[in-house]
Amino acid sequence: MVRFIYLILSLLISINLQSQNIKKQKQLENKSRLLKKEIKKINELLFSNEEKKKNALDEAEDLALKLSFREELIKINNQQANEIVKRININEKTILNKRNELDKLKSDYSEMIKNSYQSRSLNNRLMFLFSSDNFYQAYKRLEYLKQYSASRRKFANEIQKKTKLLQQLNQSLINQKIKKDNLVKENRKAKQVLLKEKKLQKEVIDFLLKKRKNLSVQISLKQKQANEIDKEIEAMIKQAILASKKNNKKSNSIVFDLTPEAKLIASNFKSNKGRLPWPLEKGVVIQRFGKQPHPVVRTTIIQSNGVTIATKPNSFVRSVFKGEVMAILVYKGSNPSVLIKHGNYITAYKNLGRVDVKKGDIIKAKQKIGKVFTNQKSGKSTMQFSIFINTVPQNPKNWIYEM
Repeated sequence: MVRFIYLILSLLISINLQSQNIKKQKQLENKSRLLKKEIKKINELLFSNEEKKKNALDEAEDLALKLSFREELIKINNQQANEIVKRININEKTILNKRNELDKLKSDYSEMIKNSYQSRSLNNRLMFLFSSDNFYQAYKRLEYLKQYSASRRKFANEIQKKTKLLQQLNQSLINQKIKKDNLVKENRKAKQVLLKEKKLQKEVIDFLLKKRKNLSVQISLKQKQANEIDKEIEAMIKQAILASKKNNKKSNSIVFDLTPEAKLIASNFKSNKGRLPWPLEKGVVIQRFGKQPHPVVRTTIIQSNGVTIATKPNSFVRSVFKGEVMAILVYKGSNPSVLIKHGNYITAYKNLGRVDVKKGDIIKAKQKIGKVFTNQKSGKSTMQFSIFINTVPQNPKNWIYEM
């Protein structure tokens, strides 16, 4: 009895481990698919135009981005290979158990056939029946013969099923080993590409380090300009908040006073958190939200109130949700920005090359509001996208689908 309980528990643990392994494997496969997709977009959007010469800082930043994705892909591939090895080990144990079960079945069936052969004649069966002491015993012996015959058929079917299952497990094992070998080959190639890209990055960084002063100036200027635009956007949002309080001038809070209609829009915007469309039809995030080390000069911390997205030249910028154009910001030395109000939520679309809307326009979700700016020297097309609740910046990654 104890042995039986032990076998059942072992089987349940094995099934649970296999289920967890399959689930983790699927998650890793999905991560790998997304990383490959991002690397493909990075190559297409940042490295396809070799005719245009980027400045060294831009090139170093782009390479750092691609390297981070490539390293993550190699890590995920290694994890996938490890999970496959675990599945192979589980399958090998299962195959061994099933093979032992099949051998036992075949042995029992062979013994049954042997016994059946020895008493195969019709006379022997009839003698077995007619030698009964009474009718009841004859009936029981007839039932026994029927059960014996049924048992033979059951054994044969069971052997057939287990043989088929064993063949399937063997094929699954072969497929898993092929998959593991393919992942190892893919990782070998990815590591070779990574070494080449790291070598190129080192060359660019060495070039930049020779001009360390110029590099620091470039980073500082970029951050200073971003901070100035962010301050202007904050000031515009505060003005809009003040304008919303025309019927409640005593209120000093820095939040919008919303009409019933604006409350409904804000509620709908909030309920779509994580499902909002991208502000571009195709793009890749090249700078994340919040404080972060500069991708080239790791000791320098930069701050971003949104995300920077690279895309194709002449790409249309679109609103992520229905709303009203709150303001068009044109700041000295920078390209236009569009601010769209969605109740007490504001979305900002910065670095536009062309603006196709004006203040007060009612905008639909995914409506084109302009075109992205393209740097003519580098051929690089980028925009900055931000989300605010009143004046507080939010991480767009938490709001935009699969960002």
